[in-house]
Amino acid sequence: MVAVRRSNCYHKHGHQAKCNPSDYPYMIIFACIQIVLSQIPNFHKLSWLSILAAVMSFSYASIGIGLSIARVAGGAHARTTLTGRTVGVDLSGSEKVWRTFESIGNIAFAYAYSTVLVEIQDTLKSSPPENKVMKKATFVGISTTSLFYVLCGCVGYAAFGNDAPGNFLTGFGFFEPFWLIDLANVFIAIHLIGAYQVFCQPVFGFVEKWCNKRWPESKFITTERCIDVPLYGIYYLNLFRLVWRTVYVIVTAVIAMIFPFFNDVMGFLGAASFWPLTVYFPIEMHIARTKIPKFSFTWTWLKILSWTCLMVSVVAAAGSTQGLIKKIEKYKPFQTQE
Repeated sequence: MVAVRRSNCYHKHGHQAKCNPSDYPYMIIFACIQIVLSQIPNFHKLSWLSILAAVMSFSYASIGIGLSIARVAGGAHARTTLTGRTVGVDLSGSEKVWRTFESIGNIAFAYAYSTVLVEIQDTLKSSPPENKVMKKATFVGISTTSLFYVLCGCVGYAAFGNDAPGNFLTGFGFFEPFWLIDLANVFIAIHLIGAYQVFCQPVFGFVEKWCNKRWPESKFITTERCIDVPLYGIYYLNLFRLVWRTVYVIVTAVIAMIFPFFNDVMGFLGAASFWPLTVYFPIEMHIARTKIPKFSFTWTWLKILSWTCLMVSVVAAAGSTQGLIKKIEKYKPFQTQE
Protein backbone atom coordinates (compact mmCIF):
# COMPACT_ATOMS: atom_id res chain seq x y z
CA MET A 1 0.00 0.00 0.00
CA VAL A 2 2.90 2.31 0.75
CA ALA A 3 4.49 1.32 -2.57
CA VAL A 4 1.39 2.49 -4.47
CA ARG A 5 1.67 5.92 -2.87
CA ARG A 6 5.41 6.07 -3.53
CA SER A 7 4.90 5.03 -7.16
CA ASN A 8 2.42 7.85 -7.71
CA CYS A 9 4.81 10.28 -5.98
CA TYR A 10 7.74 9.25 -8.23
CA HIS A 11 5.53 9.57 -11.32
CA LYS A 12 4.45 13.06 -10.30
CA HIS A 13 7.72 14.50 -8.95
CA GLY A 14 10.39 12.42 -10.71
CA HIS A 15 12.40 9.31 -9.85
CA GLN A 16 14.89 11.25 -7.72
CA ALA A 17 12.21 12.76 -5.48
CA LYS A 18 12.19 11.96 -1.78
CA CYS A 19 9.04 9.87 -1.52
CA ASN A 20 9.03 8.24 1.90
CA PRO A 21 5.48 8.12 3.29
CA SER A 22 5.07 6.64 6.76
CA ASP A 23 4.30 2.90 6.93
CA TYR A 24 2.30 3.15 10.14
CA PRO A 25 -1.10 4.40 8.82
CA TYR A 26 -1.13 1.60 6.25
CA MET A 27 -0.17 -1.01 8.85
CA ILE A 28 -3.13 0.17 10.92
CA ILE A 29 -5.44 -0.10 7.89
CA PHE A 30 -4.13 -3.61 7.21
CA ALA A 31 -4.70 -4.59 10.86
CA CYS A 32 -8.27 -3.26 10.79
CA ILE A 33 -9.01 -5.38 7.71
CA GLN A 34 -7.53 -8.44 9.46
CA ILE A 35 -9.59 -7.84 12.61
CA VAL A 36 -12.74 -8.13 10.48
CA LEU A 37 -11.56 -11.13 8.43
CA SER A 38 -10.28 -12.91 11.54
CA GLN A 39 -13.88 -13.32 12.66
CA ILE A 40 -14.36 -15.92 9.90
CA PRO A 41 -15.14 -18.92 12.14
CA ASN A 42 -12.68 -21.49 10.76
CA PHE A 43 -10.35 -22.59 7.99
CA HIS A 44 -13.18 -24.33 6.10
CA LYS A 45 -14.79 -20.95 5.34
CA LEU A 46 -11.62 -19.55 3.74
CA SER A 47 -11.77 -21.20 0.32
CA TRP A 48 -12.89 -18.00 -1.47
CA LEU A 49 -10.19 -15.93 0.21
CA SER A 50 -7.50 -18.54 -0.50
CA ILE A 51 -8.49 -18.69 -4.20
CA LEU A 52 -8.43 -14.89 -4.42
CA ALA A 53 -4.97 -14.77 -2.81
CA ALA A 54 -3.66 -17.42 -5.23
CA VAL A 55 -4.98 -15.51 -8.26
CA MET A 56 -3.35 -12.32 -6.96
CA SER A 57 -0.05 -14.18 -6.48
CA PHE A 58 -0.01 -15.43 -10.08
CA SER A 59 -0.99 -11.97 -11.31
CA TYR A 60 1.74 -9.88 -9.63
CA ALA A 61 4.41 -12.52 -10.30
CA SER A 62 3.47 -12.48 -13.99
CA ILE A 63 3.62 -8.67 -14.04
CA GLY A 64 7.07 -8.75 -12.42
CA ILE A 65 8.34 -11.33 -14.92
CA GLY A 66 6.87 -9.38 -17.85
CA LEU A 67 8.44 -6.09 -16.73
CA SER A 68 11.81 -7.82 -16.24
CA ILE A 69 11.68 -9.28 -19.75
CA ALA A 70 10.72 -5.84 -21.13
CA ARG A 71 13.68 -4.26 -19.30
CA VAL A 72 16.14 -6.79 -20.71
CA ALA A 73 14.63 -6.54 -24.20
CA GLY A 74 14.91 -2.75 -23.95
CA GLY A 75 18.68 -3.02 -23.79
CA ALA A 76 19.36 -2.82 -20.04
CA HIS A 77 22.78 -4.31 -19.23
CA ALA A 78 22.99 -4.90 -15.49
CA ARG A 79 26.27 -5.85 -13.82
CA THR A 80 26.18 -9.56 -13.03
CA THR A 81 28.65 -12.03 -11.54
CA LEU A 82 28.50 -15.77 -10.92
CA THR A 83 28.20 -15.34 -7.15
CA GLY A 84 26.10 -12.15 -7.03
CA ARG A 85 27.34 -9.06 -5.21
CA THR A 86 31.13 -8.86 -5.23
CA VAL A 87 33.08 -9.16 -1.96
CA GLY A 88 35.36 -6.17 -1.46
CA VAL A 89 33.45 -4.03 -3.95
CA ASP A 90 29.81 -4.11 -2.89
CA LEU A 91 30.15 -5.52 0.61
CA SER A 92 32.52 -7.26 3.02
CA GLY A 93 33.12 -11.01 3.15
CA SER A 94 31.34 -11.42 6.49
CA GLU A 95 28.35 -9.43 5.25
CA LYS A 96 28.19 -11.67 2.18
CA VAL A 97 28.06 -14.78 4.38
CA TRP A 98 25.37 -13.33 6.65
CA ARG A 99 23.21 -12.31 3.70
CA THR A 100 23.60 -15.76 2.16
CA PHE A 101 22.38 -17.34 5.41
CA GLU A 102 19.46 -14.91 5.55
CA SER A 103 18.45 -15.74 1.98
CA ILE A 104 18.32 -19.44 2.90
CA GLY A 105 15.77 -18.54 5.59
CA ASN A 106 13.69 -16.64 3.03
CA ILE A 107 13.68 -19.66 0.73
CA ALA A 108 12.71 -21.93 3.63
CA PHE A 109 9.76 -19.67 4.50
CA ALA A 110 8.67 -19.44 0.87
CA TYR A 111 8.45 -23.22 0.47
CA ALA A 112 7.21 -24.34 3.88
CA TYR A 113 3.45 -24.76 4.19
CA SER A 114 3.48 -27.31 7.00
CA THR A 115 1.45 -24.99 9.24
CA VAL A 116 -1.57 -25.30 6.93
CA LEU A 117 -0.98 -28.79 5.50
CA VAL A 118 -3.07 -30.62 8.10
CA GLU A 119 -5.86 -28.03 7.84
CA ILE A 120 -5.93 -28.46 4.05
CA GLN A 121 -6.11 -32.24 4.41
CA ASP A 122 -8.97 -31.84 6.87
CA THR A 123 -11.06 -30.06 4.23
CA LEU A 124 -10.78 -32.95 1.73
CA LYS A 125 -13.44 -35.56 1.11
CA SER A 126 -12.66 -39.18 1.95
CA SER A 127 -13.09 -40.31 -1.66
CA PRO A 128 -10.72 -40.37 -3.43
CA PRO A 129 -8.30 -41.08 -0.55
CA GLU A 130 -6.80 -37.97 1.09
CA ASN A 131 -3.20 -39.15 0.72
CA LYS A 132 -3.56 -39.56 -3.06
CA VAL A 133 -5.24 -36.16 -3.46
CA MET A 134 -2.59 -34.44 -1.31
CA LYS A 135 0.25 -36.13 -3.17
CA LYS A 136 -1.07 -34.81 -6.49
CA ALA A 137 -1.90 -31.37 -5.04
CA THR A 138 1.54 -31.08 -3.44
CA PHE A 139 3.29 -32.03 -6.68
CA VAL A 140 1.30 -29.51 -8.74
CA GLY A 141 1.63 -26.79 -6.08
CA ILE A 142 5.39 -27.15 -5.57
CA SER A 143 6.05 -27.45 -9.33
CA THR A 144 4.04 -24.32 -10.12
CA THR A 145 5.62 -22.41 -7.25
CA SER A 146 9.13 -23.44 -8.33
CA LEU A 147 8.46 -22.38 -11.91
CA PHE A 148 7.44 -18.87 -10.86
CA TYR A 149 10.26 -18.59 -8.29
CA VAL A 150 12.90 -19.60 -10.83
CA LEU A 151 11.47 -17.29 -13.49
CA CYS A 152 11.31 -14.33 -11.08
CA GLY A 153 14.82 -15.06 -9.79
CA CYS A 154 16.53 -15.62 -13.15
CA VAL A 155 14.70 -13.03 -15.25
CA GLY A 156 14.80 -10.52 -12.38
CA TYR A 157 18.56 -11.03 -12.01
CA ALA A 158 19.03 -10.62 -15.76
CA ALA A 159 17.17 -7.30 -15.51
CA PHE A 160 18.85 -5.87 -12.41
CA GLY A 161 22.00 -7.92 -11.84
CA ASN A 162 23.83 -7.47 -8.55
CA ASP A 163 21.70 -4.43 -7.71
CA ALA A 164 18.43 -6.38 -7.74
CA PRO A 165 16.18 -5.03 -4.96
CA GLY A 166 14.83 -7.30 -2.24
CA ASN A 167 11.43 -7.00 -3.90
CA PHE A 168 11.55 -5.73 -7.47
CA LEU A 169 7.98 -4.40 -7.30
CA THR A 170 7.76 -2.79 -3.86
CA GLY A 171 11.53 -2.07 -3.87
CA PHE A 172 11.18 -0.01 -7.05
CA GLY A 173 13.24 -1.95 -9.47
CA PHE A 174 10.65 -0.47 -11.84
CA PHE A 175 9.10 3.00 -12.00
CA GLU A 176 7.14 2.90 -15.26
CA PRO A 177 4.48 2.25 -16.38
CA PHE A 178 3.44 3.49 -12.96
CA TRP A 179 -0.18 2.30 -13.30
CA LEU A 180 0.99 -1.28 -13.90
CA ILE A 181 3.32 -1.07 -10.87
CA ASP A 182 0.38 0.20 -8.82
CA LEU A 183 -1.79 -2.66 -10.04
CA ALA A 184 0.87 -5.24 -9.14
CA ASN A 185 1.29 -3.75 -5.66
CA VAL A 186 -2.48 -3.79 -5.12
CA PHE A 187 -2.39 -7.49 -6.07
CA ILE A 188 0.41 -8.02 -3.51
CA ALA A 189 -1.63 -6.29 -0.80
CA ILE A 190 -4.70 -8.44 -1.53
CA HIS A 191 -2.53 -11.57 -1.60
CA LEU A 192 -1.02 -10.76 1.79
CA ILE A 193 -4.45 -10.09 3.26
CA GLY A 194 -5.48 -13.61 2.27
CA ALA A 195 -2.13 -15.17 3.22
CA TYR A 196 -2.36 -13.68 6.74
CA GLN A 197 -5.66 -15.50 7.29
CA VAL A 198 -4.49 -18.78 5.77
CA PHE A 199 -1.54 -18.88 8.18
CA CYS A 200 -3.41 -17.53 11.24
CA GLN A 201 -6.59 -19.60 11.10
CA PRO A 202 -4.82 -22.83 12.22
CA VAL A 203 -3.40 -20.89 15.19
CA PHE A 204 -6.84 -19.51 16.02
CA GLY A 205 -8.41 -22.96 15.79
CA PHE A 206 -5.74 -24.61 17.96
CA VAL A 207 -6.03 -22.04 20.77
CA GLU A 208 -9.84 -22.08 20.75
CA LYS A 209 -10.06 -25.89 20.83
CA TRP A 210 -7.57 -26.00 23.70
CA CYS A 211 -9.49 -23.36 25.66
CA ASN A 212 -12.78 -25.19 25.07
CA LYS A 213 -11.30 -28.38 26.51
CA ARG A 214 -9.59 -26.55 29.36
CA TRP A 215 -12.63 -24.48 30.45
CA PRO A 216 -15.76 -26.26 29.14
CA GLU A 217 -17.93 -24.59 31.80
CA SER A 218 -17.04 -21.03 30.76
CA LYS A 219 -19.92 -19.36 28.93
CA PHE A 220 -17.56 -16.63 27.72
CA ILE A 221 -15.55 -19.26 25.81
CA THR A 222 -18.26 -21.70 24.68
CA THR A 223 -21.42 -19.64 24.07
CA GLU A 224 -22.36 -18.94 20.43
CA ARG A 225 -24.87 -16.17 19.75
CA CYS A 226 -26.85 -16.14 16.50
CA ILE A 227 -26.84 -12.82 14.65
CA ASP A 228 -28.70 -12.20 11.40
CA VAL A 229 -26.28 -10.17 9.24
CA PRO A 230 -27.74 -8.49 6.11
CA LEU A 231 -26.37 -9.90 2.84
CA TYR A 232 -24.55 -12.63 4.80
CA GLY A 233 -27.09 -14.66 6.75
CA ILE A 234 -26.74 -16.17 10.19
CA TYR A 235 -23.40 -15.43 11.89
CA TYR A 236 -22.48 -17.21 15.12
CA LEU A 237 -20.79 -14.72 17.42
CA ASN A 238 -18.47 -16.02 20.12
CA LEU A 239 -17.17 -13.37 22.53
CA PHE A 240 -13.96 -15.25 23.31
CA ARG A 241 -13.20 -15.61 19.59
CA LEU A 242 -13.94 -11.91 19.03
CA VAL A 243 -11.69 -10.73 21.88
CA TRP A 244 -8.79 -13.17 21.48
CA ARG A 245 -8.48 -12.84 17.70
CA THR A 246 -8.71 -9.05 17.87
CA VAL A 247 -5.95 -8.94 20.49
CA TYR A 248 -3.81 -11.30 18.39
CA VAL A 249 -4.09 -9.07 15.30
CA ILE A 250 -3.33 -5.93 17.33
CA VAL A 251 -0.23 -7.54 18.86
CA THR A 252 1.09 -8.66 15.46
CA ALA A 253 0.44 -5.17 14.07
CA VAL A 254 2.38 -3.55 16.92
CA ILE A 255 5.28 -5.98 16.38
CA ALA A 256 5.24 -5.13 12.65
CA MET A 257 5.46 -1.43 13.52
CA ILE A 258 8.40 -2.05 15.84
CA PHE A 259 10.24 -4.28 13.33
CA PRO A 260 9.26 -3.09 9.81
CA PHE A 261 11.89 -5.29 8.10
CA PHE A 262 10.03 -7.70 5.84
CA ASN A 263 12.81 -9.89 4.41
CA ASP A 264 14.70 -10.25 7.69
CA VAL A 265 11.57 -11.22 9.63
CA MET A 266 10.50 -13.67 6.90
CA GLY A 267 13.95 -15.24 6.98
CA PHE A 268 13.86 -15.64 10.75
CA LEU A 269 10.34 -17.13 10.77
CA GLY A 270 11.27 -19.46 7.94
CA ALA A 271 14.39 -20.65 9.76
CA ALA A 272 12.52 -21.13 13.05
CA SER A 273 9.69 -23.19 11.55
CA PHE A 274 11.44 -25.01 8.71
CA TRP A 275 13.28 -27.80 10.53
CA PRO A 276 10.81 -28.80 13.29
CA LEU A 277 7.59 -28.58 11.26
CA THR A 278 8.70 -29.32 7.70
CA VAL A 279 11.49 -31.83 8.30
CA TYR A 280 11.82 -33.31 11.80
CA PHE A 281 8.22 -34.22 12.68
CA PRO A 282 7.30 -35.62 9.22
CA ILE A 283 10.45 -37.76 9.15
CA GLU A 284 9.94 -39.05 12.70
CA MET A 285 6.28 -39.84 12.00
CA HIS A 286 7.24 -41.68 8.80
CA ILE A 287 9.87 -43.73 10.65
CA ALA A 288 7.42 -44.60 13.42
CA ARG A 289 4.51 -45.40 11.10
CA THR A 290 6.49 -47.62 8.70
CA LYS A 291 8.57 -49.13 11.55
CA ILE A 292 11.90 -48.52 9.79
CA PRO A 293 14.65 -50.43 11.68
CA LYS A 294 17.27 -48.36 13.47
CA PHE A 295 20.60 -47.97 11.66
CA SER A 296 19.17 -49.40 8.44
CA PHE A 297 20.11 -47.69 5.15
CA THR A 298 16.80 -45.77 4.93
CA TRP A 299 16.84 -44.81 8.62
CA THR A 300 20.43 -43.52 8.36
CA TRP A 301 19.78 -41.34 5.31
CA LEU A 302 16.58 -39.93 6.77
CA LYS A 303 18.51 -38.95 9.91
CA ILE A 304 21.29 -37.39 7.82
CA LEU A 305 18.65 -35.40 5.94
CA SER A 306 17.08 -34.24 9.21
CA TRP A 307 20.38 -33.14 10.77
CA THR A 308 21.48 -31.40 7.55
CA CYS A 309 18.23 -29.42 7.49
CA LEU A 310 18.72 -28.56 11.17
CA MET A 311 22.09 -26.99 10.33
CA VAL A 312 20.46 -25.09 7.45
CA SER A 313 17.84 -23.74 9.88
CA VAL A 314 20.50 -22.71 12.40
CA VAL A 315 22.62 -20.77 9.90
CA ALA A 316 19.51 -19.19 8.36
CA ALA A 317 18.31 -18.09 11.81
CA ALA A 318 21.77 -16.68 12.57
CA GLY A 319 21.85 -14.73 9.30
CA SER A 320 18.35 -13.34 9.78
CA THR A 321 19.06 -12.37 13.39
CA GLN A 322 22.22 -10.55 12.36
CA GLY A 323 20.29 -8.78 9.61
CA LEU A 324 17.58 -7.74 12.07
CA ILE A 325 20.16 -6.39 14.52
CA LYS A 326 21.85 -4.30 11.82
CA LYS A 327 18.53 -2.95 10.57
CA ILE A 328 17.43 -2.05 14.11
CA GLU A 329 20.71 -0.21 14.69
CA LYS A 330 20.16 1.84 11.51
CA TYR A 331 16.41 2.33 11.94
CA LYS A 332 15.92 4.90 14.70
CA PRO A 333 12.82 6.90 13.71
CA PHE A 334 12.44 8.46 17.15
CA GLN A 335 16.07 9.54 17.56
CA THR A 336 16.38 13.31 17.55
CA GLN A 337 19.26 15.00 15.80
CA GLU A 338 21.24 17.73 17.52
